[in-house]
Amino acid sequence: MGAGHHHRLYLPVDSVVHRLPPQCKLLAVFAFALVVVATPREHFWAFAAYAVLLAGVAVSARVPVTYVLRRMVIEVPFVLFAFLIPVVGLGERTEVLGLSLSVPGLWAAWNILAKATLGVVASILLAATTEPRAVLLGAQRLRVPSLLVQIAMFMLRYMDVIVAEMRRMRVARESRGFEARNLRHVPVIARSAGALFIRSYERGERVHLAMLSRGYTGQLPVIQELPATVAHWGTALALPAVALAIWGLTW
Repeated sequence: MGAGHHHRLYLPVDSVVHRLPPQCKLLAVFAFALVVVATPREHFWAFAAYAVLLAGVAVSARVPVTYVLRRMVIEVPFVLFAFLIPVVGLGERTEVLGLSLSVPGLWAAWNILAKATLGVVASILLAATTEPRAVLLGAQRLRVPSLLVQIAMFMLRYMDVIVAEMRRMRVARESRGFEARNLRHVPVIARSAGALFIRSYERGERVHLAMLSRGYTGQLPVIQELPATVAHWGTALALPAVALAIWGLTW
């Protein structure tokens, strides 16, 4: 896979977090997410402490706050869903700013917002400090099934290729005077989507044959080793370890 491939989520900065092996960061984020999910929703102070921990990681990784906030837009659907829960929820009701809201719904909304936000921020920090290809190599080091890793690698490598081909098809349609304005143009878009699928499938067949002709046997060669020392593991797992200590105080 091309090492020079451009990834917008990755922030190329030299920091202690960037230099950690990807398998260490993957396991740390996964363990941190488990601790956050297991935290009782009533303990507001614990979620505030988790947020402080993530802020410390962001400072160590030299990731600006604005960088994180811009990428948290992906959470908007969850926020909208959480705001609807108290409105349509059942059970005891309470008045908030003149609105009658469900008390169990308010707790559920808070639970979703707090845990989802912490998980999203942790994922953003992981993506900002680790190149996508390195994330997949780290997953391979953590014994994630090889087939899943290879599928994700090829998806990462060829996603931009397919998007660029789709863009060329759109330019070709517009250069011939086509402009999608209403439902009558859906058949044209559908035929374009079908053509794109066929081209992508044929490209996959050619790539597979090229790999077989070069000796592919089901395993991709490891070009870059990613050794992790005890110090690396200790640094990465400090985040979930402190979070686990905070979680222990909630019981």
